[in-house]
Amino acid sequence: MAKTPLKIDMHTHIIPKEIPNFAEKFGYGDFISLLHHKPGAARMMKGDKFFREIQANCWDESARIEEYKAFETKVQVICTIPVMFSYWAEPDNCLELSVFLNDHIAEVVADHPNHYLGLGTVPMQDPELAIKELERCKELGMPGVQIGSNINNQNLSKPMFLEFFQACESLGMAVLVHPWEMMGREYMEKYWLPWLVGMPAETARAAASMIFGGVFEKCPKLRVCFAHAAGSLLATIGRLEHGYNCRPDLVAVHNDVNPREYLGKFWVDSITHDADYLKYVIDLIGSDKICLGSDYPFPLGDLEIGRFIEEMNLPQEDLDNIFYQSTLDWLGLSKKKDKKIIDSLFEKN
Repeated sequence: MAKTPLKIDMHTHIIPKEIPNFAEKFGYGDFISLLHHKPGAARMMKGDKFFREIQANCWDESARIEEYKAFETKVQVICTIPVMFSYWAEPDNCLELSVFLNDHIAEVVADHPNHYLGLGTVPMQDPELAIKELERCKELGMPGVQIGSNINNQNLSKPMFLEFFQACESLGMAVLVHPWEMMGREYMEKYWLPWLVGMPAETARAAASMIFGGVFEKCPKLRVCFAHAAGSLLATIGRLEHGYNCRPDLVAVHNDVNPREYLGKFWVDSITHDADYLKYVIDLIGSDKICLGSDYPFPLGDLEIGRFIEEMNLPQEDLDNIFYQSTLDWLGLSKKKDKKIIDSLFEKN
């Protein structure tokens, strides 16, 4: 079996073990709190309602290192759990929450520089505040941020978000687009459909809106990665292209570039759970635009962290791209410019 000198899992989630009661502090809202009801586990409470149970590997960075080491992975890129975005909150309150979460992530990275890289979160409902916190994330040493697939049901193509994407481009900050608040969720609560069907559609919605809205035309150096292999976007690229060709009066109203032209101009993670589909994605956009991701530590993720990829008999160049090089490129970590960071990641300990 082919080997690679480094595996970076660029899609993982973390949360502080202790979270202030923001709902009590701000006087409203379904802010997340943690109820540590037994050793090594906690209930995530959304306001006063149970959301999900999580285990210690959601907050214990040392335990995480040992867990992912078992899959020959050395480095995790950590970001908050999407339910923490809280874009519905008052912007100043969301900013305070974002600062708290980002300070925690920066602390984890500082304590374990050989094992973690961090992505921040920002109050996207107020682009001016989002840019303010984006700049602070840059000062904290983060190479990028994670944002939701929609902002209070507004698509990422909305003009109000363009200034934020321009700031990401000018600051060299990478963007991970993660699905959340899935459209139509209230109509498909059974069978885990919001996660199985809604999430892929939600990510495709985000990517297609950015393409058709001209975001990539206006920000050609913006480095974006879409979670879960861009959801259903790549599987339906033929349909998107056909719609662009047959009804340009409806589709090409803000951008007259064929959507297929953007293949290879953004990154996706490798979470397909299917070797044949991953081969299709490689053929479509190239392995240099595919980053190893797991969605650790959640059960719907690839918790064997790319083992199925190791068994695909891919050329070594593809393995190296997927397991580390594509992530370094997406994060903008060139060996010349960020030699200290790169050297720490490649160290053996």
